[in-house]
Amino acid sequence: MLSLSLNLPGPAALMRCRQLGATCIKLEPPAGDPMALYKRSAYEALHDGVRVALADLKTDKGQKALHRELAKADVLLTSFRPSALRKLGLDWKVLHRQYPALSQVAIVGAPGAGAEEPGHDLTYMAGNDLITGLNLPPTLYADMGGSVLASEAVLQALLHQRSKGKGVFLEVALSEAAAWLALPRSWGLTTPGAAVGGGHAGYRVYPCKDGRVAVAALEPHFAAALCTAANLQFSGMRMMFAAATHQAIAAWLLTQTRKSLEKLAADKDIPLHSLGKS
Repeated sequence: MLSLSLNLPGPAALMRCRQLGATCIKLEPPAGDPMALYKRSAYEALHDGVRVALADLKTDKGQKALHRELAKADVLLTSFRPSALRKLGLDWKVLHRQYPALSQVAIVGAPGAGAEEPGHDLTYMAGNDLITGLNLPPTLYADMGGSVLASEAVLQALLHQRSKGKGVFLEVALSEAAAWLALPRSWGLTTPGAAVGGGHAGYRVYPCKDGRVAVAALEPHFAAALCTAANLQFSGMRMMFAAATHQAIAAWLLTQTRKSLEKLAADKDIPLHSLGKS
């Protein structure tokens, strides 16, 4: 597998393919991958087991190096805008004519004409209602979600090659990866007041005596165990949405330490995880 991808989504997809057993080669421009400047340890983790070489694809020498690798590859992974690919001589029609068995997985920002528009993880998250207030997301969801979709596309391309005897072009859009991650929200599952949006008293983050606790006692048997621990009589799932239940569980948790709650979780089979103070 040959990659020309830089930054995060492409290298993360390459890392995943490497973990699945692929032989992975990456050609980087002379200046290298910006990820090495952002966070060297992240770059090293992303490229563990990957053979990396430098090649200026804007030169004849770089193009020769590229085509040597293309002749041996099953899949080409890219993350350029379509116009940039054309400038590098990597238009799919031309590529497919030269290497009929080769597949290409192209990571773009958005599908169709949107592939030429600038964007990043943050804008794709914002476009799918996944940004709260002025806070940045705790991780790069669209990029990492896109990397998983890209690694799936690599597997799809290999299946197509095996069954059809020729390569295929597959496009993965980061905006669509964000939309995929946002589906539970679009279905109303995580909106404020919904079952996993704070409406269910057994599925919330609460303060405790010396920190916080993430409680995920969603199913009836977990909710019943939580209520018993909080000295409440469990009468069915409807009570878990009542304000009085929220108040009672919140008040009880304020009397508990993180250590006592972790012990309770182990003893009573309650899904929870204690956290430090925010």
